Amino acid sequence: MFTGIIQAIGRIERLEPRGGDVRLTVAAGQLDLTGAKLGDSIAVNGVCLTAVTLGAAGFAADVSRETLALTTLGHLTPGSPVNLEPALTLATPLGGHLVSGHVDGIGQVITHQQDGRSWRLRIEAPSALARYIAPKGSISVDGTSLTVNQVDGARFDLNIVPHTLSETIIGTYRGGTRVNLEVDLIARYLERLLLGDAAALPAATAPSLTLDFLAAHGFARPGSGATS
Repeated sequence: MFTGIIQAIGRIERLEPRGGDVRLTVAAGQLDLTGAKLGDSIAVNGVCLTAVTLGAAGFAADVSRETLALTTLGHLTPGSPVNLEPALTLATPLGGHLVSGHVDGIGQVITHQQDGRSWRLRIEAPSALARYIAPKGSISVDGTSLTVNQVDGARFDLNIVPHTLSETIIGTYRGGTRVNLEVDLIARYLERLLLGDAAALPAATAPSLTLDFLAAHGFARPGSGATS
């Protein structure tokens, strides 16, 4: 688990193809690795990776085909800056929100513009994730814990303060930049819990979580605008 509070900006040193997977070597920058051990989890742009080699200045991790397909890690090149965060401990202040390091989808920066000393970003999420993104809710963007300002369909707005711009890779974003998104854990589990026993049905026959379904199971008033 992570907090979404980035500890350092690292850089990709090498990407070595290994039988369809990739071994990623990362220069850790200012990230303190003195207490790190082989097998520890480190989030790279919001993706939880396992350190398989460790040195004073960096680490390497293996990236599976699944991770390459579902995140932006496969598009990195030597020299690419990356957000880094070690796994939290029970003594870690939870300054952001609970982040699992399991990316839900890839979003795209639509606009970025200066607003005083801050930036305002608009990002488009995959349509399947739109229902998990709420105004003033939390979202992880490349591993950075951020608060959603506004939502318009699958697009949402963020305000990025100067400190976050300087301590993360968000300052490098431009229109078209692809980013790893992880929605709030509570939203994901709440949807699953509301399905009740129907959650155990095969995907092909499981009902969708619609207003009709909620009304039928006592979570919404019948006739409150429910649609199939």
